Amino acid sequence: MQRRLPEFKAAGIVPVAISVDPPEVSREFAGKAGLTFPILCDPEAQVIRSYHLLHTGGGPDGHDISRPAEFLVDGSGTVRWVNLTEDLRVRARADEMLGIAKNLH
Repeated sequence: MQRRLPEFKAAGIVPVAISVDPPEVSREFAGKAGLTFPILCDPEAQVIRSYHLLHTGGGPDGHDISRPAEFLVDGSGTVRWVNLTEDLRVRARADEMLGIAKNLH
């Protein structure tokens, strides 16, 4: 998504990530990965739980993490599209998300 960020912005889409990691860990990750879109921190997993994405004990050291997921949420807060996977390595591709988002308008 980072490489296609200008296209997302042109389509009126603001990518946002949510992580159970504390802010300093998310900042370090974003810096190393070159991510410039917002990464929100949810260390108590309140938002993650509200979307039913908590993977209890799924972290490398057994701590709770979020299941991999992508959502497209419109300006009113309505979830318009969801991609859920059990495999951290399998994610929606940026071109797929852009195409879907453009067709939602």
